[in-house]
Amino acid sequence: MAVKRRYFELIRAGWSGSAAAQAVGVSLSCGSVWFVDAGRVDAIDKPISSRYLNQDDRIEIADGLARGERVTDIAARIGKSYQTVYREIARNRKPDGRYQPWYAHNQAYLRRQRPKPRRFAIDAALRAVVAGTLATRWSPAQISRWLRRRWPRRTSWHVCAETIYEAVYRGVIVPADPAVLRTGRTYRHRRGRGRSRDGALKQSTTMRSIHTRPASVETRRQVGHWEGDLIVGAAQRSAIATLVERKTRLTLLVKLDRDHSAPSVGDALIGAFTQLPTGLRRSLTWDQGNEMFHHERIEHATGVTIYFADPHSPWQRGSNENVNGLLRQYLPKGTDLRAWTAQQLDEIATELNHRPRQCLGDRSPHQLMQQWHRRHTTTTIRNVH
Repeated sequence: MAVKRRYFELIRAGWSGSAAAQAVGVSLSCGSVWFVDAGRVDAIDKPISSRYLNQDDRIEIADGLARGERVTDIAARIGKSYQTVYREIARNRKPDGRYQPWYAHNQAYLRRQRPKPRRFAIDAALRAVVAGTLATRWSPAQISRWLRRRWPRRTSWHVCAETIYEAVYRGVIVPADPAVLRTGRTYRHRRGRGRSRDGALKQSTTMRSIHTRPASVETRRQVGHWEGDLIVGAAQRSAIATLVERKTRLTLLVKLDRDHSAPSVGDALIGAFTQLPTGLRRSLTWDQGNEMFHHERIEHATGVTIYFADPHSPWQRGSNENVNGLLRQYLPKGTDLRAWTAQQLDEIATELNHRPRQCLGDRSPHQLMQQWHRRHTTTTIRNVH
């Protein structure tokens, strides 16, 4: 397999078939058989995202299939989900059903080439069909599934829901109008908090992963480890920082006076943590939002070690997510959070902290913090004497 791999590397580098065969030590006829079996060799391997399968991954898949291994085992070995490998085999195998790694890699490369013509821009019949179903209040997801059922062999009409949304927002199918979609939107709803790729890459170079947190955080045996997030208000123009202590579930609400940019969030968190006793300033777990771009400044000013949860993994900050849900009783979605004063936020936090929790044996966070303060004070007096 190594010889075959080197042969195709030379072909992709521009070598002729005879020169590549001679360089790897095989006959011209052997190289020709390899070349014909691969179909075409147009792909030039360039560094792409690790999300995608590369040539080595596809070779590993082919080797695993030849050995009769299960797809789940192959997927685990190359670090991909089994759904990805199943989809790869179905999409890129040869017409005779065999999975040939160089043929598959080339097919994926050809499919990835850009720019591509927009499906709805070139197919008037498809536009008319989709426009008709939109007029009857069908959702893009329903239309997408119906197109596959109604025309199973017309694969060019098998468009996903996101493609339909994008065409509607661009006004390609019908004029962009709030009545067309159930959401009433005429644009793609913005996701996230303005996190740019450059900002993410800069932050990721120094941030600590949640997987490096010490065991004392995971077991909730020690007080002083916090989870945090932002509750964002209407049109993402206002926000409040929420902090939840993992062991006692004590909640702090931090008002952001200016905006929820990284400098503002950094200043607010520094102000909140520096008011706490040193024993309550151990760690903070946050998601990977750009609002925490100043995490190193926060650490230096407060002594709190900051860890970042995995992307799209809210359960890794489960206590904080639970409290954020409770807070919506007081701070409804779609409202301007600047209307609440710091005193009002303290009153809300106090009410939550006096509420008994099942996970705490029907004790309240306030009761547990009182116990901690009594033990902490007693320990301090003993050390003095």
